[in-house]
This record gives sequence, structure tokens and C-alpha cells, in this order.
Amino acid sequence: MNRYLPLIGRILIGLPFAMSGLGKLAAFGPTTAMIAAAGLPVPPLAYIVAVALELGGGLLLIAGYQVRVVALAQAVFCIAAGVAFHNNFADQNQMIHFLKNVMMAGGLLQIAAFGAGALSLDNRLSKGGVAVANAAAH
Repeated sequence: MNRYLPLIGRILIGLPFAMSGLGKLAAFGPTTAMIAAAGLPVPPLAYIVAVALELGGGLLLIAGYQVRVVALAQAVFCIAAGVAFHNNFADQNQMIHFLKNVMMAGGLLQIAAFGAGALSLDNRLSKGGVAVANAAAH
């Protein structure tokens, strides 16, 4: 079972990120307007960063490639997004969204700490690298 749990976890975290990134691709104007309304600088740049981290990062998590770096970047993104967009703690809905971002960051930090697991490109490539290094040594 431990062989499959990291893959399932990566899918459950990566898929919503990828879907959110796809949604942003289809909504440049509204997304940059929301970023500007939150008072963040350079909304078009923030939009590009958000799409890259959500769509690109989500797909990389699912594939299990460079997950430690990706998960760490997404954890920081989750906290920053929570603080920037869900900071009205008097509104229960905003508090729930903020806590959702905190929980996602926690799961992502687990991925950053423990890696992608057996069923991942990271694992496959590391074994290939070891095999290549061993073959070169003989």
C-alpha cells in the first residue's frame, strides 16, 4: 500500500492545482483584475507565476518530477495566496479558504520532506542515474 499512497497523494494535490491553472489560462483579464484588486504589484507577472506554479507545478507533482522543489514552491505560494486573497478573518468563508491554503501547504511540505515515492519520475530517474553511474564505474 505504501507504494501507491504517495502517488495518490500527489494526484489529489496536483490535480486541483492543474485545474486551477487551466482556469486561469482561460481568464487572463479577470484573474489579473483580481490580483490588482488585492494590491499585488505587476498583476501580469503575478498571473504568469500563478499559472506556472498551478498548472506546471500541478502536472509535475502528478508525474512525480522534481517534487521536492515543486512542493516547496507551491507551499510558499499557498501561504502567500492565503494571506493576499483570504485575509478577512471576520468572514467565515474567507477563514475557511485561508485554512484550506494552510492545509495544502502542510501536505506539500510533507511531499517536500519525503519525496515523490516509488511510482514517480524522480524515483525512475534516480535509479537510471545509479545504473548509468554503476555501468560507467565498471
